[in-house]
Amino acid sequence: MSNSCEKAYITTPIYYVNDIAHIGHAYTTIIADTLARYSRLAGLETFFLTGTDEHGQKIEEAAKKRGESTQAYADKISATFKDLWDDFDISYDKFIRTTDADHMKGVQKAFSTMHANGDIYKDTYKGHYCISCETFFPEIQLVDGEFCPECGKSTSVVEEESYFFKLSAYEDKLLAWYNDTPDCILPRSKKNEVIRFVEGGLQDLSITRTSFDWGVKLPAEMNDPKHVMYVWLDALMNYVTALGYGTDDANMDYWPARVQLIGKDILRFHAIYWPAFLMSLGLPLPKHIAAHGWWTRDGEKMSKSKGNVVNPKEVADAYGLDNFRYFMLREVPFGGDGDFSQKALIDRINSDLGNDLGNLLNRVIGMSGKYFDGKVESSNVAKYYQAELDEVHASLDKLEPLLYEMQIHRYLEELWRPLTVANRAIDKYEPWNLMKNGKEEEAMALNGLISAILAKVSIMLYPVMPAVCTKIANALHFNINADSFEKIAKGTELLSPFTLTKIDPLFPRIEEPLLTQIEPADKPSKSAGDDKKKSVAKSKESNETEGVALIGIDQFFQTSLKVGTVIEAQEVPKSKKLLLLQVDVGEAEPRQIVAGIKEWYAAEDMLNTQVCVVANLKPAKLMGMISQGMLLAAKDEDGLCMIRPEKPKTAGTPIG
Repeated sequence: MSNSCEKAYITTPIYYVNDIAHIGHAYTTIIADTLARYSRLAGLETFFLTGTDEHGQKIEEAAKKRGESTQAYADKISATFKDLWDDFDISYDKFIRTTDADHMKGVQKAFSTMHANGDIYKDTYKGHYCISCETFFPEIQLVDGEFCPECGKSTSVVEEESYFFKLSAYEDKLLAWYNDTPDCILPRSKKNEVIRFVEGGLQDLSITRTSFDWGVKLPAEMNDPKHVMYVWLDALMNYVTALGYGTDDANMDYWPARVQLIGKDILRFHAIYWPAFLMSLGLPLPKHIAAHGWWTRDGEKMSKSKGNVVNPKEVADAYGLDNFRYFMLREVPFGGDGDFSQKALIDRINSDLGNDLGNLLNRVIGMSGKYFDGKVESSNVAKYYQAELDEVHASLDKLEPLLYEMQIHRYLEELWRPLTVANRAIDKYEPWNLMKNGKEEEAMALNGLISAILAKVSIMLYPVMPAVCTKIANALHFNINADSFEKIAKGTELLSPFTLTKIDPLFPRIEEPLLTQIEPADKPSKSAGDDKKKSVAKSKESNETEGVALIGIDQFFQTSLKVGTVIEAQEVPKSKKLLLLQVDVGEAEPRQIVAGIKEWYAAEDMLNTQVCVVANLKPAKLMGMISQGMLLAAKDEDGLCMIRPEKPKTAGTPIG
């Protein structure tokens, strides 16, 4: 990883300028910033791209409603994103806008190339179009024959002349790419969704519009000025136009991207359309397309209309930017949905950051000040504490693959193990007794060990918490850079003799929520099964036979039971009972289900097995994670066992 010739190109999606940034945008951008900062530390030539997507009918209509020119409206909203990322100290190398002249030239160059390659033709398109999603949908996919299956808004029938991209011609090539590149889409469960979609057959893609003007015009040689390009063709090309494609090719040696981060709602565009476009252009495909889940409030996706959007700047200003970054990356496994709450954020700050990291720094400052006038000397650390060093290095060696495999919560979990080693060493060896018994050399070596562990951890934590880790490094008198990464974090080098600098506590304890307006109003708690309990209780009043509450057949059929296939399973950190499962129940996306079965089933035992799922429960929150269903199981004095189909059944098969 420290090969200076190797390059790392990291991208976020470009954010659509229909509204200001919310916590989901911040989550994506913080992940990308973490990857970029780590790549630079590791000695890679790194290019980090973010920006805004500004064309399309939706933007044109939004500007008209506000009485503004479309360009002025796009300028205003784009600026809010850039200002927020600058406030958040996001280390991007380029902020691209699809209204940039160089970008539009690059998109026209791509259109010309694909047309010359025989992949674009002209025809007439008629279909149901959703302005909000900027997408056509076949009638069979519509809800009640009218409404968009993605956003629920009304579609309109559009018939217009259009240029088409021969997406159908790339079906086999796409399937071969998915098959030959196991980690091209992360998490792997998301790749399975994409494969199923492509195997169902691809239709050619309409890539121009004539019903509005706010977009990139076709190349001049097409001599067809009434057409503008489909917003998704325009938007996806930003990843290469930002590097100079179609203009000067100045930075095209950064392509292919190492990681392209997206939200799961735009997976199809990035995992099907985008690689097909690249194949047509003769460009390499990205190494990883990584799709994360949604942040929700009370189990619902955030939206302005629901009034449940969390403003990331308000949270960061109240609790500290680095604390906010740590919480976002540690709280939820990548790919899963997470539910935001101040309580969960406060718990992470007080426990992980305050008790484990901040307290360790306070202990070594106090210890060195009391016994050695603040001096730290490490020459005898290996003599007394080699076992502890070995344990620390074993954890640090596991970190890099976890980061690039998008298991960032596990990266942080593993990074916390050296802190446990350090705190345990102080409790075990008791420096106060070492000094009392005349073992000053051993006590100083312990001082050096704790300082070394803090240095190693702060280097590896720096990509997540750059400001906090810089403060730790300043207290320990070293610099966090590619050299210390190589020698101290990845190597076995310890700190040179120094005198500790006292600093204020990094993580003062938080007792009460700091933002009263961010939490929903108090309301009676209601579990996912309350409605069913009420119907059973009502039935029990009039239909109880031998202590059993009887229900009617109509009540029974209110419960939707389906066969599901577990496609991903992992343990929930710090939980003795919970497993986090991704379960295919025959829907467009797998269900995330948090199940209390860890005492009887290991995660690997659940993988690729079939289960029975209660599929119409209201989402519930367990340890900050959304659970979108419940598994059926039986439990007696001998333990618990899952209720399963006798023979394999297609995922989503109804039970009843």
